[in-house]
Order: sequence, then structure tokens, then C-alpha cells
Amino acid sequence: MHALIRFDTTDADAFLDAYASASERRDQAGLTQLQLWREQGTSAVWGLYDVADREKVAEWLSSETGLRNTLSGTEAHYLGTV
Repeated sequence: MHALIRFDTTDADAFLDAYASASERRDQAGLTQLQLWREQGTSAVWGLYDVADREKVAEWLSSETGLRNTLSGTEAHYLGTV
């Protein structure tokens, strides 16, 4: 399964710094980063991930305190190959 996650940031540069520091916790949540993009004209950052455990990902998104100060919201879409 894959996840496409939009991170609505208050400051994309600050978010990316905090995001880089959270790599070990992302790994523990079963997320493997495939791509990371900045949306032009906004402060949104998008990530594409391979997901090992959807419940752990949801928990990580709601509990990752290192990112909270730089986020105004997130939206995750879970995708499967057809």
C-alpha cells in the first residue's frame, strides 16, 4: 500500500528541517519515503510513501510533536495498485 500525504505547513523550510529530524520515527511508523515535493505557489509539502501499517501511520501523523509547530493540517490518501 502507498500513502500520498499533503502536509499543510506554516513555513515549508521549517517543516522540512523538522521532517528531516523525524526520519527515525517515520521508519518506526512503517513509512518508507519514495518522493517528497513542494507545491508551487503554496507552503504545502507532499510526500509519497510505501506503507507497512496504516494504523501506525495514522498514529504517527497525529502524534509527531516535532512537526506540529510547523503544520496547519495534514491529509493522507491511502492507495493500492489496481
